[in-house]
Amino acid sequence: RSTPKGAASFDVHATPAVTVHMIHSPTTKPTLDSRWPLDPDIEVVVTIDVTSRTVDDNQVKISYYDREGRELAVAWLYLTCVEVSLDVDWSRSGRVKSKGKDKAKWTWGPDGQGAVLLVNCDRDSPGAGGTDSGQADIRTLADLQDMSVMLLRTQGPSAIFAEYPVVLHVPESDADKVRVFHAVRGDAHPLYKPVLGPDKLSYVLDRAGHGDSTFYVEGLAFPDRGFNGLVSFSASLLEVPHKDSPGTPIFTDTVVFRVAPWIMTPNTQQPLEVFVCSIKQGSDSNEAFLEGLRALLRKANCKLTVCGEQDTRSDRWIQDELEFGYVEAPHKTFPVVFDSPRNRGLKDFAFKKILGPDFGYVTREPPGKSVTSLDSFGNLDVSPPVTVRGKEYPLGRILIGSPLPW
Repeated sequence: RSTPKGAASFDVHATPAVTVHMIHSPTTKPTLDSRWPLDPDIEVVVTIDVTSRTVDDNQVKISYYDREGRELAVAWLYLTCVEVSLDVDWSRSGRVKSKGKDKAKWTWGPDGQGAVLLVNCDRDSPGAGGTDSGQADIRTLADLQDMSVMLLRTQGPSAIFAEYPVVLHVPESDADKVRVFHAVRGDAHPLYKPVLGPDKLSYVLDRAGHGDSTFYVEGLAFPDRGFNGLVSFSASLLEVPHKDSPGTPIFTDTVVFRVAPWIMTPNTQQPLEVFVCSIKQGSDSNEAFLEGLRALLRKANCKLTVCGEQDTRSDRWIQDELEFGYVEAPHKTFPVVFDSPRNRGLKDFAFKKILGPDFGYVTREPPGKSVTSLDSFGNLDVSPPVTVRGKEYPLGRILIGSPLPW
């Protein structure tokens, strides 16, 4: 559109930070004085790898010439380079790295990529009524260690970001599975502001252009039926034509997390702690059993926790009520107790006595609220690592069943 009438050739010059690429057919060549013919197949591509200090501090100059080589006109292109990058631990090394490729893809395996997120299902916060994921605030630094870090890098002139805001957002389908906190400067200590989650889908960055903004991400739901564990976040640079407009994305960077599943622990592992119920009253007393168990665990150098009848409400079948497992990410691992929907005398034991700092809790209720023998975890086990018909199961295979002939 800027080509003057009678022009036959052109040349391109740019400031040092700009790289100019000429895309053309093999038969098209520049002249000795670096002028190119005005051929519709020629494409001029410019790139910048250095963030601008001021608006329009990079320029591209295009000069047009007639057939006799006289300059007819000059066109100027003014460029401002900004950086917007959303970064996570995509390499699963335990550290956030920048310039990751295919950050919106998640692949399994030791050579795979994509960040891992933990369900924040322990209770590091003293006085909290439930798990930390049930609190819409951060009360202790230990709580932060269960979360995954996400960095939003923005560099460039502040005048650009005043006109073109940066928005962090999460799909509505993922919003009830995660919560995001923004670390902002307080008077004495950093403040952690909840910015994304079940009740908030987007967040406008108020100081874009000033380097890195740190966010902490926690999972709220385990992978389950209807949820494969994948959640994504995006940062978009928006063009806002007028005040009441929602804006149009000019550029979007997206990252993906996978929420770590609950992993069941096989009983062939070295025991760390044994939980057992104490029944002292009546003919069903298990005192003799406890005495033999104490002697065995002293030899095994294993901790024994004896649950009194006040806590168990005389329900001795603790293996029917609890199953132990864990969650694991590159930055953190902690055990998680799975509370059965069996819900007899030991119904509240795991929540009241086991949930705590770095010890998580999860439960499930069956649809329709009807409980069968398969909901008792004495019928739930997991094998050690096993290979079946040539396929490896490195975490074992879960076995669920009930007595014959049912």
